[in-house]
Amino acid sequence: MFTGLIREMAEVISLKNGFLTLKAEYKPKIGDSIAVNGACLTVVRIASGTFTVELSLESQRILAMENYKGKVHIEPAMMMGDRFEGHIVQGHVDCLGTISSINKNGSSTDYIVKLPKEYLRYIIPKGSVTIDGVSLTVNDVYSDSFRLTIIPHTIENTLFKTYKLGTKVNLETDMFARYIYNMFKNGKDKLSWDDVDNIMARY
Repeated sequence: MFTGLIREMAEVISLKNGFLTLKAEYKPKIGDSIAVNGACLTVVRIASGTFTVELSLESQRILAMENYKGKVHIEPAMMMGDRFEGHIVQGHVDCLGTISSINKNGSSTDYIVKLPKEYLRYIIPKGSVTIDGVSLTVNDVYSDSFRLTIIPHTIENTLFKTYKLGTKVNLETDMFARYIYNMFKNGKDKLSWDDVDNIMARY
């Protein structure tokens, strides 16, 4: 389990045959779980100043592998008693999003992210979403995308400063939205949040 608060930007040393070697100040142990660009991966090797995680073929199929170069976000798994900020993140990437618009909004910047429509049901206005492991708040939801407003501090300290139109990103929707939808869909192909409100009002 993670929070979506990036610990540091690690440097990619190599990516070969599904093994990703990183250089970072953080020193994990063999078997530790660590989110790399939002994907929960297991540490399988440690060397002087570096550690290696393994990406299964399934992970390589789902993730935006072109971003596993240069710098990447890392966050170690939460420990019991850690201060909880951000939101509850599993490190299970649902799908790829695509940066479709970048516009200045005062001192901040609006990013519009497109995603496959089957995942849009889990994106809620003022709800949480994780982009490459960064916990963020959704401002608006559209027919095939959503809008984020990112403050300068976040941009300067994450990969957001490198994003361009067309950049692919790892996207994890809110865990509670997924659970609520699947608990109450009752065999329906579609369930709106008004439907959820109506169901909850009966109890």
